[in-house]
Amino acid sequence: MDRHRLYLEDLKNAWKRLQEAVSKTQKNIESEDYPYFRDSAIQRFEFTFEILWKTIKAYLEREGLYPKSPRSSFREFFSLGYLTEADMALLFRMIEDRNATAHTYRERVAEEIFSRLKQYLEITAKIIHILEEMP
Repeated sequence: MDRHRLYLEDLKNAWKRLQEAVSKTQKNIESEDYPYFRDSAIQRFEFTFEILWKTIKAYLEREGLYPKSPRSSFREFFSLGYLTEADMALLFRMIEDRNATAHTYRERVAEEIFSRLKQYLEITAKIIHILEEMP
């Protein structure tokens, strides 16, 4: 199996695990264990984000493009016509939130990041679909 397809399979698995973590967290929102579930979902987000941009990077490399960062990977993918400006704004917010995960000990930061995870699941699902359609 090609490297980009292996990354895609990893991305799909990470996305599924993030989806499960978000769902379990929402079911436990009134529980005393809620912070544990929320923080676990945020950690799943970190993993999913890392494999997302590396999967896009692997696909771009097939096209002779060699981005070095998440931001440049998303920009190149956008320039090829796969993403909208709204998608890009969300992906750039995703980068900011990924960088802020080091500060999730601050309740406000953790809550803000968690509140956006559903949007991140949606954009990741869109990108998975796009990549699955590519030869």
